[in-house]
This record gives sequence, structure tokens and C-alpha cells, in this order.
Amino acid sequence: MEILLVEDSLADARLTKRALQKSRLASNLHVVRDGMEAMAFVQGREPFANAPRPDLILLDLNLPRKDGRAVLAEIKSDERLRTIPVVVLTTSVAPDDVQTCYQLHANCFLVKPVDLEAFTSTILAIEEFWFTRARLPTA
Repeated sequence: MEILLVEDSLADARLTKRALQKSRLASNLHVVRDGMEAMAFVQGREPFANAPRPDLILLDLNLPRKDGRAVLAEIKSDERLRTIPVVVLTTSVAPDDVQTCYQLHANCFLVKPVDLEAFTSTILAIEEFWFTRARLPTA
């Protein structure tokens, strides 16, 4: 399974990678650092022309160049991409962010835990749910 993590924090990207290494599921984690790179990745544009289509996107909201809300809106408005599940994973607890993300058709909105054990547990629960419990569409 291919996971695209859109995350500008190197520390959070490392934590996500470590958490997924503890998983019993086989997945490949691809990390991009901003919204422009995210769109290039999912659209197969350079430098990601050979990138696989993600089976799941973990999306931070507060990103440089193009924020997560704009990325979410663009993905969900593209007929070729809208079926990719997008889990918003952010530090924001703002009710407006939750409302906006669901209006833009986010599949889930989760607040990043600050505790290392809780963070790891959350990442593993996301992977477990989307790759073993949920039925995903084919590309």
C-alpha cells in the first residue's frame, strides 16, 4: 500500500515513518514537504513523474506554498483523484478547520497527539483501518 504523507515538519515525518515500521502491514511511505509538491506527486508531474498513485493521503493543514485546505480542495475536485482517501492529520483544534475540511470532503480529521506513544498508536490505527477494515476503490 502506498501512503503519501504531506508534512512540513521533519520530526513528525520521522515519527510517522517509525510508527509505520512497527506495523504488521506492508506499506510504502512517501513524504512531500508542501502543498505544491503534494499536487505534483498525485498528478504525476516532475519530479514525481514515476510516483505511484497513493492509496491513502495523510495531510497536514499548515503547509508552505499551498496549504492543506487548498490541496484537499484540489484533490477532491479532480475526478481522477477524488477517490483517494484523505486523512487530515494536524495540530489544529479549530472548529472552523474541522468544518472546512469536511465541507471539502476530507475522509477524516484527526488532531496529532503530542505524546509519542499516542502518536504511534494513531498512525497505526489509521493504517489498520484504511488498509484492513475499509474497502478502497481501485485506481
